[in-house]
Amino acid sequence: MSGSCLGLRKACFLLSVSAAALLLLLLPRGQPPAAPRRRPPPAAGPSGPPPQRAGPGGSGVPGTRAGSRGEPGGGPGAGAGAGGRGGGLAGSPQPARKGRLGPAGGSGRESLELKDIFIAVKTTRKYHRSRLDLLLQTWISQARGQTFIFTDWEDRELRLKAGDHMINTNCSAVHTRQALCCKMSVEYDKFLESGQKWFCHVDDDNYVNPRTLLRLLSAFSHSQDVYVGRPSLDHPIEAADHVQSDGSKTTVKFWFATGGAGFCISRGLALKMSPWASLGNFISTAERVRLPDDCTIGYIIEGLLEVKLLHSPLFHSHLENLQRLQGESVLQQVTLSYGDPDNKHNVVSVGGVFGLQQDPTRFKSVHCLLYPDTIWCPAKKMS
Repeated sequence: MSGSCLGLRKACFLLSVSAAALLLLLLPRGQPPAAPRRRPPPAAGPSGPPPQRAGPGGSGVPGTRAGSRGEPGGGPGAGAGAGGRGGGLAGSPQPARKGRLGPAGGSGRESLELKDIFIAVKTTRKYHRSRLDLLLQTWISQARGQTFIFTDWEDRELRLKAGDHMINTNCSAVHTRQALCCKMSVEYDKFLESGQKWFCHVDDDNYVNPRTLLRLLSAFSHSQDVYVGRPSLDHPIEAADHVQSDGSKTTVKFWFATGGAGFCISRGLALKMSPWASLGNFISTAERVRLPDDCTIGYIIEGLLEVKLLHSPLFHSHLENLQRLQGESVLQQVTLSYGDPDNKHNVVSVGGVFGLQQDPTRFKSVHCLLYPDTIWCPAKKMS
């Protein structure tokens, strides 16, 4: 009896050992521990366009420099303006930032046509004859379908010339901050309604070269955040942003592109501005910070959305020394201007077409050099 129990115990022991050995064989051996799961990296913005001989630290886009610190000078006609009008800064390079600019995918230029650009010309009743007639005769004739004139009076004669491209904003004709912001508010809303890819604002004393404008904007994607123009100062401005509970104010510093030289905004960025700019919100935003129209644009884009202005020396206002622009370089600019009556000799230097008495602004001469087949341009002399 005891012998059989001992045998049974031995059998049970051997069975346990065999089961343990089998379990050891079934377990994986020599495998490294599983790697920790990684989070996907943040989506990288599209790479910029290939370098195009930009200046040191430039953006790689002809005629622009991205910067948060500016330097006076930098291009022909550079000079310091004052207030919210004028131009005089090419801008300086800045450290890399979010959202590199350039065509989507980083290869080639965006397929852009002139019809994709919404050009807003701001004017007032007293300049319909003296300024707008000249623009209609010159550059607007080359971009009539893309150009909209924003004024403050229902002018029958202008309506006959411009049709539904004359927009009566019903804003005040007085040159005040409120009136300027009223017109800019209408410009912005009309652009959003248009569905076009780019919003470009100019004044009624600007000549726009549609070819160079198209070339400049083709370097970017309209779906990216693009704000390009020329500052009027050599430093960012500061505005009171919020009032704290104790009565103190927080301030924000930002660059803005002067409306007197013109600026452009991509549709992607314009849509992001909507909470502060659409349906009359632009006026209330301007009132809160007590800034004129072009400064408020910069406040919304740089101060609130934190998108940096691309400083471009290709835009020009009447407060610059325009005589520095001479010869062929005049024809490579995006916008030009001319001096006011107190400084009527401040014009670009071009010759060989009209004299100063016939063409005091030099816009006709520039236009004939760009479009020599225009019917009213002097016939080319036969050699």
